[in-house]
Amino acid sequence: MPPILFWTFSGIMLLFAAMVVVLRQPVSSALSLVVSFLALAALYVSLEAFFIGVIQVMVYAGAVMVLFLFIIMLLDLKAEVRRRFKLPATFAALAVVLIFGLMVTGVVSSFEMGKSAFPVLAKSDKSDIWHVGDTLFSSFNLPFQVIGVLILVSTVGVVVLSKRELK
Repeated sequence: MPPILFWTFSGIMLLFAAMVVVLRQPVSSALSLVVSFLALAALYVSLEAFFIGVIQVMVYAGAVMVLFLFIIMLLDLKAEVRRRFKLPATFAALAVVLIFGLMVTGVVSSFEMGKSAFPVLAKSDKSDIWHVGDTLFSSFNLPFQVIGVLILVSTVGVVVLSKRELK
């Protein structure tokens, strides 16, 4: 992948992730999260992880965001009111962000293996989807089933909570 595409998709993802936090309309924040998920899927596809990219679009940008939008519209959330920023809190937040940025820069610059290229992966006669399925259903069968039950229980909970009582 050309570096310009990596930086473009990374920039789009970070910009829209910041918009999720900054925007006051809940629907606008949710749609910004969709664009951020799509940019992440584009990064996966550019790394030739096609299955993970497609799953990212179908599960997160599709199903999870439809659920988020359903809940936002069900609860009828309004725009957040504008608050005044307190000057000491703003300076403290900027100081924390600056210190965190310096720490991340220090760790990344001292990481020697990050400067070398990855070795070429061995080609296999089976696709990556087969390997993911084999690992999922052999090594992680119980957690996979537990997550399925949790999603089912949460779906039933949403239906029960959203049911209106007749008076």
